[in-house]
Amino acid sequence: MTEVVKKVYDTEDDNHRIFLVVVDNSEEMLVALRFACMRAKSLGGRVALFRDIEPSDYHHWAAVSDLMQQEAREAAEERLNELANEVVELSGQIPALYIRAGPIEEELIALINEEPTISVLVLAASASKDGPGPLVSHLIGKGTNSCRIPITIVPGNLSASQIDSLA
Repeated sequence: MTEVVKKVYDTEDDNHRIFLVVVDNSEEMLVALRFACMRAKSLGGRVALFRDIEPSDYHHWAAVSDLMQQEAREAAEERLNELANEVVELSGQIPALYIRAGPIEEELIALINEEPTISVLVLAASASKDGPGPLVSHLIGKGTNSCRIPITIVPGNLSASQIDSLA
């Protein structure tokens, strides 16, 4: 079962455009974050941060699996809190924070479907030769029709000044 761990503000009462950023450990995620923050600031919107915790593969060692999930959740909370400070600095608004556990494609679409105020998904494509990245590839391929909101894909090689001029 999935759950929303923390929502910093009540999205039910918020009429602002919400820019959702998927948080991972990639460099391009910071590009998507800055773009979302600058767009939110220029449009009077807000940013939401989503971090997924992949299920552990140690099902036959329940105690080890539980410990790994707890550590992953704590690390996710720490990372989201770090990025929340950056969001406040860039956009002037406190972001919503979401942590879910499960396959990222399923959890992302479920969150978007459950939160009607989320209006734009912002992702950054990897700048590597290997392609845009697995989540972007999924969403622009098989997952396109499962997403009820527009998806903005920012080139992962943009500089801060380039992003600022676009937003």
